[in-house]
Amino acid sequence: MTSEPTTSDATGNSGFLFALSAYLLWGALPLFMKLVAHIPAAEVVAHRILWSLPIAGVTLLVLGRTADVKVALRSPRTMLMAAVTAAFITCNWGIYVWAISVDRTLETALGYYINPLLSVAMGAVLLGEKPNRFQLVAIGLAVLAVLILAFDAGGLPWVSLALAATFAVYGFLRKTLPIGPSQGFFLEVLILALPAFAYILWLQAQGQGHFVFSSPGDIGLLLACGPITAVPLLLYAFGAKLLKLSTIGLMQYIAPTIIFFIAVFAFDEPFDGVRMTAFGLIWLALAIYTWSGFFHRPAARQEAA
Repeated sequence: MTSEPTTSDATGNSGFLFALSAYLLWGALPLFMKLVAHIPAAEVVAHRILWSLPIAGVTLLVLGRTADVKVALRSPRTMLMAAVTAAFITCNWGIYVWAISVDRTLETALGYYINPLLSVAMGAVLLGEKPNRFQLVAIGLAVLAVLILAFDAGGLPWVSLALAATFAVYGFLRKTLPIGPSQGFFLEVLILALPAFAYILWLQAQGQGHFVFSSPGDIGLLLACGPITAVPLLLYAFGAKLLKLSTIGLMQYIAPTIIFFIAVFAFDEPFDGVRMTAFGLIWLALAIYTWSGFFHRPAARQEAA
């Protein structure tokens, strides 16, 4: 006889579906970005910001979380912190959109693979968190992969490193923002909405914009920038609340893996022996990093006990 599913099981299943949906949408995002590749990256980012605002606002109204935003708006410190996190996520979006438009999607996948290892390194440098020996090995393998790519290309893979760095710093600073994830996202796009709107108006006045008097296809794509930005972020926020950190830690590799396959098989970007070696080292580093999270920490706790 099978037991009835518990409330925690149902909650976990809901959280898993929320998070999985977010990562699948993020993974498929390059397909959409290719459709807007003929539009300058800065204009695409401006529309991502502007059309995310109403979605984020409606979400807060439905959830009844507007009181937190009102408190934040009266706090200069919170607003300053939100402005800083907004600046970092804007840089991340801009590099990502531009990289896909110039056929460097594979480098974006590498950047998001490197991100968790960079976060560990940042924790060690900025917070004094001591990485265990497995994490140090993983970071070392990631550094070796970057050096191999740098030697082959005659320069650092700056797209990958910039994406990893801006997102790692964003995540680090975002944790210090004294507000929930959905409220924080609304606050960020609220801060960015005015300059984004002003930039779009300026482009239109110069005759360089792709929204007013453009083709219906371009207008539809730019309007869709809001949902494709806001929906996965909100799904992830809901999922992360209901799942264990270890589960989220494993699921974070779904998006860059999908991006990797899209870059190689859909966009036909070059994947030679050097890149294969570098990605192999990154995958090995992530396997060691993930293994240490599941098996090394419990052992360390038992030893401490």
